[in-house]
Amino acid sequence: MKRGTWLAVGLVVAGSARAAAAAGPGTDYPIRPVPFTAVHIQDGFWSPRLETNRSVTVRHDFDKCETTGRVANFAVAGGLAKGEFVGLFGFNDSDVYKVIEGASYSLRLRPDPGLESYVDGIIAKIAAAQEPDGYLYTAGTIPTLAQKPTCCVSRPRWSDIASGHELYNLGHLYEAAVAHHQATGKRTLLDVALKSADLLTREFGPGRRLDPPGHQEVEIGLVKLYRATGEKKYLDQARFFLEQRGNAAGHKLYGAYSQDHVPVLQQTEAVGHAVRAGYMYSAMADVGALAGDEGYVRALGGLWDNVVSRKLYLTGGIGARREGEAFGDDYELPNRTAYAETCAAIANAMWNHRLFLLHGDAKYLDVLERIVYNGFLSGVSLDGERFFYPNPLTSDGERSFNMGQKGRSAGFDCSCCPTNVVRFLPSMAGYVYAQRERDVFVNLFVAGRGEVDVDGLKLGIRQETRYPWEGRVRIVLEPGRP
Repeated sequence: MKRGTWLAVGLVVAGSARAAAAAGPGTDYPIRPVPFTAVHIQDGFWSPRLETNRSVTVRHDFDKCETTGRVANFAVAGGLAKGEFVGLFGFNDSDVYKVIEGASYSLRLRPDPGLESYVDGIIAKIAAAQEPDGYLYTAGTIPTLAQKPTCCVSRPRWSDIASGHELYNLGHLYEAAVAHHQATGKRTLLDVALKSADLLTREFGPGRRLDPPGHQEVEIGLVKLYRATGEKKYLDQARFFLEQRGNAAGHKLYGAYSQDHVPVLQQTEAVGHAVRAGYMYSAMADVGALAGDEGYVRALGGLWDNVVSRKLYLTGGIGARREGEAFGDDYELPNRTAYAETCAAIANAMWNHRLFLLHGDAKYLDVLERIVYNGFLSGVSLDGERFFYPNPLTSDGERSFNMGQKGRSAGFDCSCCPTNVVRFLPSMAGYVYAQRERDVFVNLFVAGRGEVDVDGLKLGIRQETRYPWEGRVRIVLEPGRP
């Protein structure tokens, strides 16, 4: 770093022993991520992958959503076409939402009129599928489904919250809606999301329905709607769903598989479905920060210690067991049969990033870095069109471990992982830097440039490095004025 570029700014490199003193929650995270739109990655390792995601994987995933009937389900539910529900799973809607989210991030970074127009067309079908009161779940709306029951699909509405995925789908809708609005300025999908969320606030809560979602995710989406609108009822709804978990007075408990065996503030061991857990822990961090609730922060500390000291793979992967896509017992970390689902790696990355924003401790970024280079990135091929669902640490090339395949696959009936990849990769720029007042944090060593505002001064931060192939990192501060 050039002498004289420090200004009066504290620059903290995450690779140091500890990034900063811990800070408790307030009205938001004490440390704020620098938005991915203010970070321009120009890196020999990540740039090709980001471009492949934009130019190949987004379109590949949309094509899969078309050919598998996922997009058509919205048209049928909305009366724009005739047909039956197509697919094995009621959560197929969520795959479309996730690809829209990934496409929106890509549009924010690089305009593409053709892609934007295509996304607008899908959103029109989604809007048509929404029922007048805000309900949106194609597997429940399409009438013929009642005569053709399938896995994880229920009718009438809300009749199978434990496994029907109605609420899980909506979490991904809300995340996509906020991303699309931020990318384009359009409210077409955001209005759909708000209408849906308002229905939830009317139907779920004290004196109304008390059952939480079987698969956590809606809580994260509700927090994003709160941030986008300032409407506290969405944050309150997210907290309500969290606090109903383990509360037998409101519903028949789903059990440890869904982290619904004891109240969240009393959970000390990571158990059950690893993706559900990672999403729940991320939502707990959001609510703990935004509501200023130390109870959530303390609970997460114990859960993190349990995962990192007993249940974390060398790659940053979580979830040892294929059965239930779940955590195993302490130190149960087999290599050949490891599940380590790609979605679970993403959830774990999201959670660790949030813990860093709460505490400013580099140990969370150490885990995050391990995940993004290993546990997550193994889930997608260099050409951007083939994927791993599980990520075992060793393979003999003969065992069909990947949903019946011996290697990566172009897609799966349960397509959660490919569509999660496409939204996580372009958001990664938002993990590189963070800021707390005059302190600026370098979280990941990625060549390129970021820009922050320090007391009204525009400050550029440029990294020059061939990381991870070489360990040398040069950091240059570029103030907007002397």
